[in-house]
Amino acid sequence: MKPEEELLLFRDFQRLRSCKHDDEKVSTATSREQQKTEISIEKCFDRFEAQLFTHPRLSQFFRLEHQHYLDTMLRRLPPNYECLDSSRPWCIYWILQAAQLLSFNFDDKTQDQVVQFLTKCRAPTGGFGGGPGQYAHLAPTYAAVNSLCIIGTEEAYRAIDRPTLVQFLFSVREADGSFRLHVDGETDVRGAYCAISCAKVVNLPDPVLRELFAGTGDWIAGCQTYEGGFGGAPDLEAHGGYTFCGIAGLALLNEADKCDKQALLKWTLRRQMRYEGGFQGRTNKLVDGCYSFWVGATIPITQATLSADDKEMDHALFDVEALQEYILLCCQKQNGGLIDKPGKPQDLYHTCYTLSGVSIAQHSESASRPQVLGDTINELLPTHPLFNIPPKSVAAARSHFDKCNDMEFAGSDST
Repeated sequence: MKPEEELLLFRDFQRLRSCKHDDEKVSTATSREQQKTEISIEKCFDRFEAQLFTHPRLSQFFRLEHQHYLDTMLRRLPPNYECLDSSRPWCIYWILQAAQLLSFNFDDKTQDQVVQFLTKCRAPTGGFGGGPGQYAHLAPTYAAVNSLCIIGTEEAYRAIDRPTLVQFLFSVREADGSFRLHVDGETDVRGAYCAISCAKVVNLPDPVLRELFAGTGDWIAGCQTYEGGFGGAPDLEAHGGYTFCGIAGLALLNEADKCDKQALLKWTLRRQMRYEGGFQGRTNKLVDGCYSFWVGATIPITQATLSADDKEMDHALFDVEALQEYILLCCQKQNGGLIDKPGKPQDLYHTCYTLSGVSIAQHSESASRPQVLGDTINELLPTHPLFNIPPKSVAAARSHFDKCNDMEFAGSDST
């Protein structure tokens, strides 16, 4: 693609300046932080315009650098990741998912080592802990199950151990259908989503699903706020991450009609920032690269639940080019890894969810004709918007476990 043709795909940054925040001469801490963020992003836009023809890679993903970053991090985490000792399956998941999106596959030996490590994280009570010997917790269970499904080998599937996983899921279920993140732990919509996602991707039998998630859809729907998004629990503020968990959980249960989908769609679309192009996670908050997925995926999920009634829902409703522009120009580190916003350090969490958001933007309208900003090298592989792992991994896992249902759950309508 010629540079002059590529440039036409990016927004007119000079005209965009009229979209910057106007504090109406009332300066607050919030408005000052917003203006500070816009200044840092404007520098990225200016650098792109000044150097595009001398440094064409500025409009491309730094694939090799990102792959090297992910490979290095999987083999040895730096000391500053010590605080995530109880989130080690999450680190693995973020790495494997980001690598898949970039078409980067780890060798068989490395994948076998990952499976062996995650097996050590499996708790005797079922589910997975944040590391070997740690208590089972729904969040690392979700991360471990997703990671093992991405790897997709017989050894990986065996490491999941569905009968004890079901025992764990029932042990954290409340009578109203909500889920605690661990035994005696807090209850919020993340727990419900993680439980539903794990149960669905490993294809638990319908009788088990009906008992396990009786009342869960109603509880999740009760987390929707007057704004239209979902809070972590009933009566809490709407938040992008919780909103994804809410609508994805309802969609997986085929109970999306229990929430106000039109209000949800309106709230979600308002989270895209006019100047930055990326998404914020809450009203009056700053742009953050991770919401490229949490909010970006919520939009096509919600559209899909509305599409039967409205054919206009077949088209992308958010600015997919502006979102990709924000990630490409403002969220990449030249030595690998992606970030929240300019001035922040790279980390695995934002590397995973910024790339996942770009994949959603590219593939949400048509799998056969992805909407790719800039060079064709920027095209990422698709991700499943409900599970955030490759669609082929979802299909393979569900097919594998479907064959195991009669043997593992024979003669029992429930646990």
